[in-house]
Amino acid sequence: MTRGHGAVAASILAFVFTSACTTAKPDYAAYRAHLPRSILVLPPLNESTQVNAPYVYLSTATRPLAECGYYVFPVAVIDAFLRENGLPSPDEMHGVPLSKLNEVFGPDAVLYVTIEDWGQKYMIISSDTVVKARARLVDANTGTELWAGTEYLQQGSGSAGGDPIATLVAAVITQIVASMTDPAYGVSRQATTTMVFNPHSGLLFGPRHPQYEADQRGR
Repeated sequence: MTRGHGAVAASILAFVFTSACTTAKPDYAAYRAHLPRSILVLPPLNESTQVNAPYVYLSTATRPLAECGYYVFPVAVIDAFLRENGLPSPDEMHGVPLSKLNEVFGPDAVLYVTIEDWGQKYMIISSDTVVKARARLVDANTGTELWAGTEYLQQGSGSAGGDPIATLVAAVITQIVASMTDPAYGVSRQATTTMVFNPHSGLLFGPRHPQYEADQRGR
């Protein structure tokens, strides 16, 4: 590989910057008092300009929650059921009373997510993929907020070691690839995983996790 080609390849490699909600140590008392075994995830509200953001994000939510030790209701099934029963948008789904969700599905907790920012941010010779979201976990029986978290994750196209031509070529390649795929999917998956497993402010390990008994947060 020539030096020029190497510079182009290097410029396509992404860097990840993550900023979790660590400004204050969370109070896990309510969480411990109503520790859920199952979680229902509603399609996210969308404050970004990207119309596909809620369902791309939703497709990345199940795995980290399941790996954290919780049963997660199938997100596609929940979404389809609510749509078929007259709730075509996430805004309307978020307005369903907890008592009704509890009556129909029987979850221990419901996760409400709001997407604040999403997608590609193009600059002259570079681009960033951004995912920013906040989430609330609410006890389905009492309405008590058990946990809240935010996550901001930015993945950039990097630089080409100061070579302006290579940087420009890399930026063009990045934009072409982004037009055919959604790079926010991978960033969203990373952001969701980081938010759930943050050792200081993430979810407590659920009953299905091997470290459930050893988790001392909030004790």
